[in-house]
Amino acid sequence: MSPVEHCEDPEPSEPVPAGSLRVLHVPVRSGTAGCAARFFRTPLGGRTAVGFTSLEQLVATLGADHPWITLAEPALRALAAPLGITTVTVDPQLTAPWVTERRTRTGNWHAQAQPSEPSAALDPLIG
Repeated sequence: MSPVEHCEDPEPSEPVPAGSLRVLHVPVRSGTAGCAARFFRTPLGGRTAVGFTSLEQLVATLGADHPWITLAEPALRALAAPLGITTVTVDPQLTAPWVTERRTRTGNWHAQAQPSEPSAALDPLIG
């Protein structure tokens, strides 16, 4: 048997050393075909995949009842790539409160900041 060329092998011949892949807790949403990774927006409006290094950080940001799965970072990147998403944000930190719009008596729209709530805080960032 001849040695396998690494560039032609769809899976590497040598396993990846243990502990070298970062495992992330990735927020998901339920759908008709199962669950799908949730993608968010950066402060500048670009789309990003999001992962958390600990379940505690995910719960603090999205709330205790938010569904999630565990993925290695390369797997999350592979899920995002077909959608043109090249950025992965790890342990995002919020910098602004949730903003809603309401109509004033004159009929104009007026932005109004709402109290910060962990489960609703990232909703405006969903892409």
